[in-house]
Amino acid sequence: MNFVDWIPGIFSALGMLVINSIDKTRLSGDTFAYSGDGVAWKARVVLFMGFAAMAGGLAGSVTVMVLKYVVPEAGFPTLWMGVANVMANALVMISSAVLWVSQNMEDDYTYNLAL
Repeated sequence: MNFVDWIPGIFSALGMLVINSIDKTRLSGDTFAYSGDGVAWKARVVLFMGFAAMAGGLAGSVTVMVLKYVVPEAGFPTLWMGVANVMANALVMISSAVLWVSQNMEDDYTYNLAL
């Protein structure tokens, strides 16, 4: 295992950080609450870049698995490193999307626990 196996995970982690740093209210439109011009457009571009980084990480992990483990016909204990890399990147992508959606839900379903 060398650095090539780590590159897709690094891209997926960076994409996760980018996606989860964007607030959903900035995507809805330009309001007077935020300063500057084109805040929604800029937020959408950054969100697209985050999803593109995660998709690139997933595609890179599939490519590494195919070129490094499937084509040379590696046995299953060695092939597992490629399969685990793909699974890890897919789970990072899914968990990042779930976290982004759940963090940015509207406040209609929150509970007030004040005494």
